[in-house]
Amino acid sequence: MSGLALRTDFSDLDRLQTRLDRLAKADRSQLLEDLGAVLESSTRARIQSEKSGPDGEPWPDWSPAYAMTRHGGHSLLSADGGLLDSIRPDVRGDEVEVGTNLVYGAVHQFGGAEVDMPIPARPYLGVSAQDESDMLAVADEWLDELLGELK
Repeated sequence: MSGLALRTDFSDLDRLQTRLDRLAKADRSQLLEDLGAVLESSTRARIQSEKSGPDGEPWPDWSPAYAMTRHGGHSLLSADGGLLDSIRPDVRGDEVEVGTNLVYGAVHQFGGAEVDMPIPARPYLGVSAQDESDMLAVADEWLDELLGELK
């Protein structure tokens, strides 16, 4: 008689369960701090040098009227460094936010209508494709350290 035999080896299930338990109980605060640092750095670069949104779209120039109120040390979203200095990550529980507590931060992000001078949106907060890639690399490294390589 011909036949087929199937044998299974579940010896690694206990090791896998141990690793899953370790992952479920892991302190993710360092991961969140590291992810926040990636976004903080990227946001600061947008303000300091890139002058474009997370989507890569360049910010609109100043209006001619507004440009007349600026001097040599000013650039888009950067006059005395207040906005740049205010960018911070904030880890709370299982999430991290990166942003500013400055009232005018939202006006720069979304735009606004002043009586004599409309302010166009110049998005500086958000996740770019490069940010996403960088954050995935950080998360992969964290997981590798936590779980170790499969053996």
